Amino acid sequence: MTRLTSLPERALELASVMGDNLRHAVPTVGHSAGKWLETGVKLGAIKGGVRVAGGLLRRHPVLVAASVAGAGLLWYAAHRKKVQRENGEAIEGNARRVEARRATRAPRQPRHRTTQASD
Repeated sequence: MTRLTSLPERALELASVMGDNLRHAVPTVGHSAGKWLETGVKLGAIKGGVRVAGGLLRRHPVLVAASVAGAGLLWYAAHRKKVQRENGEAIEGNARRVEARRATRAPRQPRHRTTQASD
């Protein structure tokens, strides 16, 4: 099974996790109106985000696939760097030693004013 075929399964899994989180976010009977309002705002934001994401997915599936692939590559690079740091491996790279030396300059000529300051 390739990663592209497992994307719908992963999306369903994420949707179920979000549903569980929303179920715990909904206030029970006896909570203040502020809590209900806060929950409604969160639900509205999620609904709007899902609508925008669905439209983007329908119109630009290649862009979404490229974004998912890019995010996966960034995650993999961060994971590899973390593993290298934990194992004490040296991070690959190159360096060049630069010797410090004093710069020699010719003495500067004093500046002359072109206009006289009024007193």
